[in-house]
Amino acid sequence: MAKAKQKDDQQLIRIFDTTLRDGEQAPGNSMNIEEKLRIAKQLQKMNVDVIEAGFPIASDGDFEAVKLVAQTIKGPQIAGLCRSSEKDIDRAWDALKYAGEKGRIHTFIATSDIHMKYKLQMEPAKVLAAAVKAVKRAASYTPNVEFSCEDAVRTRLPFLAEVVEAVIAAGATTVNIPDTVGYTIPFEYFDIIKYLKDNVPNIDQAIISVHCHNDLGLSVANSISAVMAGARQVECTINGIGERAGNCSLEEFVMTLRTRHDILPFTTAVDTTQLTPASRLLSNITGIMVQPNKAIVGANAFAHEAGIHQHGVLMEKSTYEIMTPESVGLSANALVLGKHSGRHAFKKRLAELGHELDDEKLDRAFERFKTLADLKKEVFDEDLDAIVIDETREDVKYKLGHITVTCGSFAVATATVQLEINGTPVRTAELGDGPVDATLKAIKKLTKTKAKLMQYNVGSITGGTDALGEVTVRVAEGSHTVVGKGSSTDIIEASAKAYIHALNRLNYKQTRMPESL
Repeated sequence: MAKAKQKDDQQLIRIFDTTLRDGEQAPGNSMNIEEKLRIAKQLQKMNVDVIEAGFPIASDGDFEAVKLVAQTIKGPQIAGLCRSSEKDIDRAWDALKYAGEKGRIHTFIATSDIHMKYKLQMEPAKVLAAAVKAVKRAASYTPNVEFSCEDAVRTRLPFLAEVVEAVIAAGATTVNIPDTVGYTIPFEYFDIIKYLKDNVPNIDQAIISVHCHNDLGLSVANSISAVMAGARQVECTINGIGERAGNCSLEEFVMTLRTRHDILPFTTAVDTTQLTPASRLLSNITGIMVQPNKAIVGANAFAHEAGIHQHGVLMEKSTYEIMTPESVGLSANALVLGKHSGRHAFKKRLAELGHELDDEKLDRAFERFKTLADLKKEVFDEDLDAIVIDETREDVKYKLGHITVTCGSFAVATATVQLEINGTPVRTAELGDGPVDATLKAIKKLTKTKAKLMQYNVGSITGGTDALGEVTVRVAEGSHTVVGKGSSTDIIEASAKAYIHALNRLNYKQTRMPESL
């Protein structure tokens, strides 16, 4: 029995989710504390092994988010990232200590020649000493220490092995070999991991982890190759979000192992039926939608339009579907509720979609649902997602009161907008090239924002002329870029909501997250 269990452990791949850290660092992906906690709760439901909740020293906002996740989430380990400095490590543990033995300090330093020379301006011997010192400092707080060799794939292999051996001896129980810049290719990455397995005497005392970026579109393939070489932890994100081209996609990696178990004898603890709810929740919170042809969770992932494909699927699903929609949590029944549905049914369906709301937020969302149900004959899951996100926001320095717009073929568009700014009502009117332009000009005047509107997109959440309109905007000021979303059956109101949402998120980022590391 003991031997069987040991074999199972060797085949188990631990999923380290960094959506809340690396994923959030990409432009426009910033989340407030409440939103981070909602994502963390979904990751807990998904049963990932580790949640990297943030970079505690980056800002007070990041510190408080990591602390709240550590205090709240049960089950997964909670990690916080920190550089190889005492100040960073101490700050990280101040946030992580609430998770007890499940708190993980994740410290790193660059080890490639290019990073050591131009970024760190340090000799290899000093980098090695700093790495060992950092791990010892972290291990004085907890035995759960992870060390990352930043830009590992461009590091000279003998030096990489030397660093890995030294940090394991210093107390690291996980060593991460990241493809920080998305540079490597699968067979090369396999050889790097195998080299470490063959040349680091104490490698069996730590779990080898990998963290792949997608700059060449190879992050999932590289992660699989590393696992085949002996890595037993994969760092990834929901929807593959992250810096530049993103990270290894959690859903793609997990479903590859599940679907091709015939040649990949590995398993994860992830509940795959939570993948679609997680994807939708993240998209709605960040405003970053996945492309329709995205693997696993894209809108077209299980759609068949070609006649020969439709015929094959109707006769036998496995002809064109290598996995079932249900296995990734995609409901076969999109139509769920109508105007006669009650609060209990509404709450139950929200829970199935991954939304867990307290009574106050549930009341607000239910009131919005009943209003929408009176306007529409059919209310879909996508409508419910939009309602919940729209009605449960906490970052409300600016709050929309009402809008009155006049426009026409022979009239100049005029918008009168009333907002609440920190609870104080303010109102103004503006002219514009159209009703949306006039509305956004009025909001800009009232908020005195200097942010530039970089992108404006409008679409419908579902089909039909009575569909909810959804607007996504991207605004930027200085080094900060954020995305805002708004939905309504009135596209002008949706535009105002999206713009205000973006300004609220920008305000949060400027006040709570003043710098990015």
